[in-house]
Amino acid sequence: MRLAFLILMALLGEGFTFAKQAAGVPVVPNFTTGSLTSRTETTSKVTETIVSESYNTGWEYSVSGTNIQHDGKSLSPGSTSLNSWTGLDAKNKPNWTIVRPGEAFQFLEVLKNPGLSNVTTIQRVQEVQQITDTISTFSQ
Repeated sequence: MRLAFLILMALLGEGFTFAKQAAGVPVVPNFTTGSLTSRTETTSKVTETIVSESYNTGWEYSVSGTNIQHDGKSLSPGSTSLNSWTGLDAKNKPNWTIVRPGEAFQFLEVLKNPGLSNVTTIQRVQEVQQITDTISTFSQ
């Protein structure tokens, strides 16, 4: 018991003995001039996709050639109401014949309906690199 008392007293005494007041030390720079250099490098990858769509907004019928003629039929709807007309009747297109048989001829017939006619997709990838060098000079 006496030993425990002596240990307790010794610990309390040491606690009071080592307690000191805190004091700060002033910081004084020990340089007169200096510089700081930093470099930042950034690399970015940009992917760009462009999609272009072309539409025909109406019917298109065209014919070209040489040494040909048609029988006079027309694809036009005639005197129908615009509200009830739904499109061209390809069964009533003109019949084409060669004017002078045995001679050279050319014939091109195109019938296009309304709707999507072309889709163009362009995709490009760009890599951008940015480098920034910074130099700071200071003196006291």
